[in-house]
This record gives sequence, structure tokens and C-alpha cells, in this order.
Amino acid sequence: MGRKDTSQKGASLVEFALVLPLLMLILWGIIEFSLLLYNKQVITNASREGARAGIVAQSPRVTGGEIVGVVNNYCATYLVTFGGGVLSISSSAAGTSFGDPLTVTVTYPYQFLVFHNISNTFFGGSFGTIPLTAVTVMRYE
Repeated sequence: MGRKDTSQKGASLVEFALVLPLLMLILWGIIEFSLLLYNKQVITNASREGARAGIVAQSPRVTGGEIVGVVNNYCATYLVTFGGGVLSISSSAAGTSFGDPLTVTVTYPYQFLVFHNISNTFFGGSFGTIPLTAVTVMRYE
């Protein structure tokens, strides 16, 4: 009968131990960048909601503070922050009559969860935060 080679007994465990950190890095990378793209989509939709609320024909017109409130409510409902950065919202109008543009800008500094700690540890904090910005321009109805 054949003999079992005892020198290969723990080889698969050692290989797994060597590959596990790379697999975890890939897994966390997928999670981190998925959250980043989701938050980008949320602030884009929030700026659209704010602009749409501001341009709808009504008397009196919606104020800049009310537009900021619409954007804040949308972001408070859908944005995944984990206690991250502060949302910055601005709106500017070149008038309030038919056809004038209204611009709503939303900025959110996205802070990585795991990669922030890794970058601080190994690279001196070189890529811990990415500013996400969404700008929507619509014309008054």
C-alpha cells in the first residue's frame, strides 16, 4: 500500500494563513467602495430633490433655508455615515423668475471605515477621506 507523505501535513493551513489577509483586504475593499458609491448616489439624489423643491412654481417661492432642509432630510434618511463627516449644502439662484437657474451643491467628506485605519498605520493617513460632491442645476418653472 502507499505511504502518506507527512511533510505536506500543514501546508494547506500555512497557505490559507498567507492568503487570508489578501482575501480580507479584497472583501473590505468591496464593502468600502460600495458604501462610497452608495453615498455618492444619495447626495446626488439629495441635490436633485432640493433643486426640484426649489424650482416648482408656487407662491411664495421656496427659500434657500427650506431647500437646505429638504436636502438634510433626504440625507438623514438615506446617507450611511457611521458618525462620519459633516454635510455641506449650498444653493444659489440667479433670480426667481421663469427660466432662471437654481444651483444646489451638496458636499460630504466620506471617511473610510477600515482603510482609514490602515492608511494611518502604514501610510501616514494619505487616503482616509474623500470629498464627494453633487451639483444640480435646474431652471425655475
